[in-house]
Amino acid sequence: MSSPAERYARFRADNGTKLRSFRQLYAFDFDPFQVRACQALEAGKGVLVAAPTGSGKTVVGEFAVHLALEVGGKCFYTTPIKALSNQKYVELVNRYGTDQVGLLTGDNTINGEAPIVVMTTEVLRNMLYAGSPTLLGLAYVVMDEVHYLADPFRGATWEEVIIHLPESVQVVSLSATVSNAEEFGEWLATVRGDTEIVVEERRPVPLYQHVMVGRRLYDLFADTGHPDGRAKVNPELERVVRDHWRFARRDQRGPRRGRQPRGSRIAYTPTRPQVARKLAAEGLLPAIMFIFSRQGCDTAVLQCLYEGVRLTTPAEAAEIRDFVEERCADLPEEDLDVLGYAEWLEGLERGVAAHHAGMLPTFKEVVEHLFARGLVKLVFATETLALGINMPARSVVLERLVKWNGQTHAQITPGEYTQLTGRAGRRGIDVEGHGVVLWQPDLDPTAVAGLASTRTYPLRSSFRPSYNMAVNLVRQFGRDRARELLESSFAQFQADRAVVGLARQIRRNQEALDGYREAMRCDAGDFLEYATLRRQIKDRESDLARRRRADRRAEVVGSLGRLRPGDVIQVPAGRRAGLAVVLDVGQTARGDDPRPTVLTADRRVRRLSLVDFPYPVHPVQRLRLPRSFNPRSPQHRRDLAATLRARVPEEPRVRRPAAPSPAADDAELHRLRAALRAHPCHSCPDREEHARWAERYLRLQRETEALQRRVDHRSNTIARQFDRVCQVLDELEYLDGDRTTPAGDRLARIYSELDLVAAECLRQGVWDGLEPAELAACLSALVYESRTPDDVGPPKLPGGPAKTALGDLVRIWGDLDALEDDFQLDFLREPDLGFAWAAYRWASGASLTEVLEESGQAAGDFVRWVKQILDLADQIADAAGEGPVRRTARVVADVMRRGVVAYASVGSDD
Repeated sequence: MSSPAERYARFRADNGTKLRSFRQLYAFDFDPFQVRACQALEAGKGVLVAAPTGSGKTVVGEFAVHLALEVGGKCFYTTPIKALSNQKYVELVNRYGTDQVGLLTGDNTINGEAPIVVMTTEVLRNMLYAGSPTLLGLAYVVMDEVHYLADPFRGATWEEVIIHLPESVQVVSLSATVSNAEEFGEWLATVRGDTEIVVEERRPVPLYQHVMVGRRLYDLFADTGHPDGRAKVNPELERVVRDHWRFARRDQRGPRRGRQPRGSRIAYTPTRPQVARKLAAEGLLPAIMFIFSRQGCDTAVLQCLYEGVRLTTPAEAAEIRDFVEERCADLPEEDLDVLGYAEWLEGLERGVAAHHAGMLPTFKEVVEHLFARGLVKLVFATETLALGINMPARSVVLERLVKWNGQTHAQITPGEYTQLTGRAGRRGIDVEGHGVVLWQPDLDPTAVAGLASTRTYPLRSSFRPSYNMAVNLVRQFGRDRARELLESSFAQFQADRAVVGLARQIRRNQEALDGYREAMRCDAGDFLEYATLRRQIKDRESDLARRRRADRRAEVVGSLGRLRPGDVIQVPAGRRAGLAVVLDVGQTARGDDPRPTVLTADRRVRRLSLVDFPYPVHPVQRLRLPRSFNPRSPQHRRDLAATLRARVPEEPRVRRPAAPSPAADDAELHRLRAALRAHPCHSCPDREEHARWAERYLRLQRETEALQRRVDHRSNTIARQFDRVCQVLDELEYLDGDRTTPAGDRLARIYSELDLVAAECLRQGVWDGLEPAELAACLSALVYESRTPDDVGPPKLPGGPAKTALGDLVRIWGDLDALEDDFQLDFLREPDLGFAWAAYRWASGASLTEVLEESGQAAGDFVRWVKQILDLADQIADAAGEGPVRRTARVVADVMRRGVVAYASVGSDD
């Protein structure tokens, strides 16, 4: 394989003829950023292209494919999800033929030794660790949607691939528009060599922003000649908002008087059928309407059906029906009802459909295909579509600007807004795209304008070393070399960039400290030494005073804790000072500070706190409280207060205890003071002048030391984490110095999030002797994650050996979790048993209808989790070695890959 320098020499010789021939394959002219990126690639450089959605950056990746075929090398085209891999595979097959293109997604293996192979990023990562011979001859790797490296769960895979690819491989990184593309490009250059950074911020199709209020569509900006948001907010839209709030407040005060301003009656949220009809009337279809709820998407389709919305012609409806029946002909007849086939087909025939992860993959494929052909006009989708396959539209509608982020309902970010609306405007079809936000009572047009005009989408690494990564790296490179490789990660690069600023401040501080040291120079002696003694004395006095305050507080708490109802006390300070009788001692089971409730001599019931007691309190008298006493009764309060005044006619004199000097008997303080008086600088006539400079010196020195601690904390963070991971693996005997043990070799083949739990189950024989359905239930606990874990009760579990094995699996996780605590790690989430019964039943041969009804799973979710179990079963079979567990794992794959699971061709990890 030739080096990048040799390829560049050839490029200079033929003056870029390969790019000229490549451009002839397209019916449109390339944009300058596409030309620049392709020229850099042909010149032997790596390329980072950061450009908006729909701008055509994949052309650069396709040029890498073209170059590989021209020079007789290989090109791997990687994507983050299987659906994208399938889509790109079809596109490349249509251009180059089935013999030139392969597909590797875990689910599908087609022509894996072809010169062009489309795959998910995880597949390439696994090939690198395994040293696969398929890597021979690899010249180019395209990393589509490379900004996925920010994903907290899967992002590390992208960095692993970029770091471990052979130096001879040119990497084409395709990213959405990010605000720190230059920083990411600099990192690529450090680990991959010469890398051209190509940033394109201009959308190929201008995007116009609107707000739909009732049945009317308002422009968001006053000057629509500036769709990028530089213009001010449309004053007519602002007037609608003002009218709405003015009359909303008037409604709260009482019946309205006078007439509403003209046009103010339209301030309401349009219904989904109204949105569909308005978009059709304005010529804004096809459109994607983002609804941040699966159920909301399904409900939107039903609402359109109920309201009689029809966006297709009879001829289009017939074409849709023919296509759907052809594509779904192999679906089991008995499963169609539970899949909601009839309602889904009716919606498609009318031109409306839902699209979300809960749908059957086949159904999603059909929706995508019909939308791309212009037959389905309106798709109601969750935000996962914005990160998924290519489905551009003329318009994008956002129902709300708030979504559930897994913990709370939060406003979408400018980056999310840009990502969602980025699909509006189809290159080569539309002259403009349209983003529409639906009116809500709390909508602020200025805030919407801020979202629409902000282009802040920073790329942040989520990289951290896993157990599987550690054993693979140590096995391949040894521990020291592995540590060095991890220090070259983007995560460490970003941490080091932050350290640069801190280090610069430290250098400035050091220069200032040198100046202060010169200013406090004293002929009598070392004034810094003398100033340090003064500071030590001050710190010691402060420490003693804090301790005395803590002791006094403890005394006060103790005295309050000894009070009883009926005790008469003298409240010593605060607004409540004076005589009072204790009604309730105010102690709680949680051990909080006592807060007694008292009745004062002026008949007021007050709740006291430590603030009212600067020193301990002691009862001066005691009264018997009537059993019927009610502090809410004015008469009861008057009677008790009269008794208090009669029994204690004069406020007793309570002497405040003298506070002993905290420094009176402290030997360390005496020693420091003696050393200060004996120091030669103590008698210097310029002592106080020097002291002022010394105080500045010591203050700045402390600030500098704090900065240095921050630097130390950020430096080598990834390597330190790797060391802790290796310590856990040493403890469990997966590693032996620079070698992996047989257990470590098994772990190296398991890529599950709970990789170490799976490896321990293998080592401890937890799965020995299980039937296939029982093993399927156990594997489900390692991949499944409930969408709403707090809203469900205890999961239903299979009995017998499966239940025992699941219990052992959870016990192993608990032991590992405790071990992680010892080494300050937190990698292994708790296994989720919520899919165990569904997996057990499906592997036992139950029908889809039975499993979905019993588990409450959506069809798409069910298929996705089963496919993840199948993927893990293959890994377990590979890791287990010859024996019953391997055979059982193979059977798991056979018995679960049936019905809709076998038919679903689209990857299910989206």
